[in-house]
Amino acid sequence: MTQEDKTKLEERIVDVLKTVYDPEIPVNIYDLGLIYKIDVANDGNVDIDMTFTAPSCPAADFILEDVRQKVDSLEGVKSSNVNLVFEPVWDQSMMTEEARVELGFD
Repeated sequence: MTQEDKTKLEERIVDVLKTVYDPEIPVNIYDLGLIYKIDVANDGNVDIDMTFTAPSCPAADFILEDVRQKVDSLEGVKSSNVNLVFEPVWDQSMMTEEARVELGFD
C-alpha cells in the first residue's frame, strides 16, 4: 500500500468515525476529540487509540463495537484493533470548535 493509499484510507476512516456517537452526547466521537491515533499499516491492518469523556462511560462497549464494525467494513481495511486508552486524560480542549459550539462551550 502506497503512502497515498494509506492517506486516503485514513481519510475514509475519519469519515466513518464521524458517524459514531455516544448516545448521551449529540456530537460524533471524532469531533469530541476521543480519537487519539489512527495508524494504517501497509498490509491494511488499522490500529486506533481512543478514549472516553469518562472512564465509567455506560455506552463504552456499544461505542467500541460500533467503531470496530464501521472501520472493518471499509474497503482496504484488513482488520482493525481499537485500543482504549486513558492517557492523556480527555478534556474539553480536545474537541473541535464545531463540537464546542454544538455543546454550548463557546
